[in-house]
Amino acid sequence: MWEPPLPLIGSRTLPPFPVDALPGWVADMVAAVAEFTQTPPDLAGCIALAALSTAAGGRSVVEIRPGWEEPTNIYTVVVLPPSARKSPVFRAMTRPIAAVERELVECARPAIEQARITRRTAEALMEQAEARAFKTAGADQDNAMAEAVDAALQAAQVDVPVEPRLLADDITPEQTATLLAQHGGRLAILSAEGGLFGTLAGRYSGSPNLDVFLKGYSGDTHRVDRGGRPPEYIENATLTIGLTTQPAILEELGKTSLFRGTGLLARFLYSLPVNTVGGRIARPAPVPEAVAAEYDRRLRVLVHTLVDWTDPARLTFTPAADDAMAELQDEIEPRLHPVTGTWSHIGDWGGKVAGQTARLAGLIHVAEHPREPWTRPVEADTFGAARRLGGYFAAHALAVFDQLGTDATIRGAQHVLDWLAKTRPERFTVRELFTGISRAQFRKVGDLAPALAVLEEHGHVRRLPDPDRTGQRGRAPSPTYLVHPTHRQP
Repeated sequence: MWEPPLPLIGSRTLPPFPVDALPGWVADMVAAVAEFTQTPPDLAGCIALAALSTAAGGRSVVEIRPGWEEPTNIYTVVVLPPSARKSPVFRAMTRPIAAVERELVECARPAIEQARITRRTAEALMEQAEARAFKTAGADQDNAMAEAVDAALQAAQVDVPVEPRLLADDITPEQTATLLAQHGGRLAILSAEGGLFGTLAGRYSGSPNLDVFLKGYSGDTHRVDRGGRPPEYIENATLTIGLTTQPAILEELGKTSLFRGTGLLARFLYSLPVNTVGGRIARPAPVPEAVAAEYDRRLRVLVHTLVDWTDPARLTFTPAADDAMAELQDEIEPRLHPVTGTWSHIGDWGGKVAGQTARLAGLIHVAEHPREPWTRPVEADTFGAARRLGGYFAAHALAVFDQLGTDATIRGAQHVLDWLAKTRPERFTVRELFTGISRAQFRKVGDLAPALAVLEEHGHVRRLPDPDRTGQRGRAPSPTYLVHPTHRQP
């Protein structure tokens, strides 16, 4: 007889990604790419939001009510194990932005070359004027010096623009600040490999400088002074971050108090999709050409529409949308209570939910009206769609922070439960479990023992007695466990 199993600490039922909350042309592409790559729609959906943020971030702001504005950039991360086909999804969802970046580079090249030649000519004239000033003596020396100074000032005034840049991938905090300074304070870091998280976890530095990522979320001013280099000043640093990472990297970030204490982890929208590996089909339907073409066209239009905006386009809420926001704020507030609130342990993240939802509403709005989004207000229906997305991200954030706050044994037990959910066995041996589960979590068979003990204590599995081997030689058979009926095949 089995008693109902007890939940593990941090075990939650996570909602699926609300694809239909996205505008039609985005939702169609997300669903088609997820089907073709046999990946969870959460992955394509989060990258689509990051793509919209790349187009709008730093170029538009949402005005919820007078005195409250939010930039339209987001940070999002999808947590998936290796071999989850992240790269094909990234390519499909970001291809239009990469194409626009190439077009912008081609268009800017003549002006860059003209400026470069003008600069070299001015520098040559400056050198000639300096040489004359050194050789001139007597009454003409003052005039020669004045001409040399004037030539130097004219050379210094010739600015050679850098090639336009929208995207970055594996990048350090110092490089991020430099690119922001060079490109009007706007940049998107989109990576299928999560190299940025590896950097932040200490790949290159034991204590990376997080200021640019903290200020880049809020659109704050960022100043950098480094020895031997000109100072960098960014008036409104605006970053977009869209990453996938492995569970082990996220756990490493959670172990470092700096990331939680500075508020960096509170700035991300998290997604923990169901891993589709093991249930994928060999010949899925390809992405329809019409769906891909419409996604490409509309996203390109949006990028081109906003790319030259320096004063951000203002997206105002209708009174009804503002009322809906007030309702959301009233719902959130008691959850943040330090004693009785269900979000008290993630107050740093929960305190940003209203603002994050406003940002999502702004992204949905610009996607619905890619040519002139500033000419019409953000409607209540748009905010309602953003609120559904916000609810999804809130549930997933709770699960992420649960995992970051639990010890390795509980996390290991959860990984075993995930394996049981995929395989649905009636019984299994430890050797079978070790063969099928991720080596990133369990490197030796013996590493499974603590996790299995926790699952047995919570009633999820039950170890069968070892067979009597009196007088027998050779290696003992692998221990066998029965599985609770709720985890078995129906």
